Amino acid sequence: MRLHAGFGGLDPPEDWPPTSSAPRPSRLEVLVETLQGVGPAVARRLAGVGIERVGDLLFERPRRYEESVPTKRISDLFGDQEAAIEGIVRSASSRRRGRLHILTAKVADDTGEIKATWFNQPWLEKRMQPGVEIRLRGRPNRYGFAVSSYDLEGEVETADFAPVYPASEDLSQKKLRELRSQVLDLVRAAGDPLPAELRARERLPLHGDALLAVHRPRSLAEAEAGRLRLAFDELLVLRLALARSAAEREQASAVAFDASGDLLAAYRSSLPFTLTRDQERSIAEIDGDLARSTPMHRLLQGDVGSGKTVVALYALLRAVETGRQAALMAPTETLAEQHFLTIDELCGQLGIMVSLLTSSVRAREHAAVRQLIASGDSLLVVGTHALIQKEVEFRDLAVVVVDEQHRFGVGQRSALAEGRSPHVLHMTATPIPRTLALTVYGDLDVSELAVLPANRKPVITRWIPEERASEAYTRLTRLLNDGRQAYVVCPLIEQSETTRARAAEHEAERLRKHELRDFRVGCLHGKLRPADRRDLMALFKARELDVLVATTVIEVGVDVPNSTVMIVQEADRFGLAQLHQLRGRVGRGAEQSYCLLVSRPREELTESAVERLEAMIETTDGFELAERDLEIRGEGQLLGARQSGFSDLRFVRLRHDQSLLERARDAAATVEDEGLLADAVDRLLGESEHLGES
Repeated sequence: MRLHAGFGGLDPPEDWPPTSSAPRPSRLEVLVETLQGVGPAVARRLAGVGIERVGDLLFERPRRYEESVPTKRISDLFGDQEAAIEGIVRSASSRRRGRLHILTAKVADDTGEIKATWFNQPWLEKRMQPGVEIRLRGRPNRYGFAVSSYDLEGEVETADFAPVYPASEDLSQKKLRELRSQVLDLVRAAGDPLPAELRARERLPLHGDALLAVHRPRSLAEAEAGRLRLAFDELLVLRLALARSAAEREQASAVAFDASGDLLAAYRSSLPFTLTRDQERSIAEIDGDLARSTPMHRLLQGDVGSGKTVVALYALLRAVETGRQAALMAPTETLAEQHFLTIDELCGQLGIMVSLLTSSVRAREHAAVRQLIASGDSLLVVGTHALIQKEVEFRDLAVVVVDEQHRFGVGQRSALAEGRSPHVLHMTATPIPRTLALTVYGDLDVSELAVLPANRKPVITRWIPEERASEAYTRLTRLLNDGRQAYVVCPLIEQSETTRARAAEHEAERLRKHELRDFRVGCLHGKLRPADRRDLMALFKARELDVLVATTVIEVGVDVPNSTVMIVQEADRFGLAQLHQLRGRVGRGAEQSYCLLVSRPREELTESAVERLEAMIETTDGFELAERDLEIRGEGQLLGARQSGFSDLRFVRLRHDQSLLERARDAAATVEDEGLLADAVDRLLGESEHLGES
């Protein structure tokens, strides 16, 4: 393969497999159930790793590629170095340890014999007949040979440069590779989305060739060349979307505010703490934005507990002070309710009424709040996406705060501003590396809250295997007896909120009868009525409950300083950003806090699960964890739930692709926003029409 200074330093090879085109977008939107070998059970497993449509199989970058390893004789295996061995099966047996199925086969060559081990692959046992030839890839250990992949009776998994995809314990790499091969073979019928002139100028391979190279590489360099072409497409579409969004915003004008007055002075003096340096700087940046007639468009990001709500309320009160309206929009009812309780308490001291509007508010109350908003009698409103429904009309909306903004599509986060031109502050408790923030939210100015309040101590985090879970509850009991409170988070078992609610209720009842029988245990989940959720949180905050068993509805927004223990059950099922958000519910007071991550034994976990749990132990810095999350999950998934179309940054590696980003930005200035590219831009700007309540 020749190298040059053009496309990422790689010249696409002339003898790449002759795929002439990219798959048709319409074909890519078909559900995976249309593929051979995908029934309802397999479809559910695929959905668990973010694959629902045919296109999801192609537009996902492999986590890595299996590089070549030496084939060794059994007698030459040494240490824990990865190797391949070839031999004959002598015998096989299996056993269970809890939910874990362990298959062991004695494999021999002419130099010796070794025990090979597979986890949770019971269907293999009947095929491990004496005399069967087998090739294994894995690592030797004190128990024998831990198998990562195998070749058996014509099934080849150990091939060099084989892609390794995000998987689960019940979804093998073999199945994932089979499905992608099926799609690559089936769908080859459309043109390239990039103009031929641009493709030639940038020396880009064809779109279809790039997909083939990513999923069937003959070398790592070939795979990288394919990735770079697909990453260029993503960055180009993103730049076009941001340019269109910026052009529309330039046509708008907003109210220019004078300097803050008595209300903001009273607000500052009512706070029982001194603002941090970062909070003061962010407030000054917001004041600068509000002084201009161009609408503010700022991202306020900071680690959990860094004090974003205090800054956001300052921006909201700037509008209220002038008699204009302000709104805070959150992605879930639980988060909206928590914001309402916090803001209502602070505003009560200032004599300001706060309204709450969510889809669960009863019809009569909903209509009454809408009337208050329309008349302008309600100056400060907190709500969910219900705030952007057509029937809600503000009289004079001047400032909007959008919380957890990465959960909203680009188009959705601008919907509140449509036709109204308020100043908009987006805020997130999921720290995003600055490079990523400037790229993906290039239409936003960025303020960061990196410094935590002075009295906060880092949360001590421990990883405990489930067979030692009793130790976690022993430690918890000791702290509860000292007057502390705690959370116990139930695992993300199913996507169904009803199933999660049942799991949480069942666990709460079990704890009341056993480990926590001497304490007051409540249960919080998304299926509770809003009033019941608020009452439950009020009881917990008032120390009328000792322990709150919950689903991930407590991921963000819950602030109870006396809670100093967080136990996350089956922590290996959660993403790194989500684990960090959950941990952020403790450590919010002056007392030392603890986060105990309970998981299955290490040897049963996927590679990425181990990486996530180790990262949680090593640091409490959200920005550092965000960087680790980039490495583990990729840029696109860090931004939230996968959206439809081609909008995610699935192939981009921002820390490595800066020169590609610059070239995509330059190319965007020359490309007409039309054709297939315009379709992709439309998808990016209009993604995710509806938000789920959780």
